[in-house]
Amino acid sequence: MRAVRKKRRQPNIDSMFFWEFDLKAIDWDKAYKTVIGRIIERGDQQEVDELVRFYGNEKVLNTLRNEIYFLPDYAIKRAIEFFSELKKEQMYCYLNRKDKPYHWI
Repeated sequence: MRAVRKKRRQPNIDSMFFWEFDLKAIDWDKAYKTVIGRIIERGDQQEVDELVRFYGNEKVLNTLRNEIYFLPDYAIKRAIEFFSELKKEQMYCYLNRKDKPYHWI
């Protein structure tokens, strides 16, 4: 009897966004916070659309609101541009560091 390999679910995102990871080893479903955060910081509309297709709009918005603990200011601004229904006052990463400077190192 032949073993049937289950095809892994994977978003159609360029590997350059995850250059430091072994893409064959990533569990895309478990690493959703890392993937969403990275694409919001560095991706464009095409990659964000792929996130929504792969994870669903509700999961992406919920992750941005409640589960990502840090995004730089420019990424928070980009998230709001990508998702008009999102407000920075709803985002944990904004509320957690509002008026707190962070160091660029």
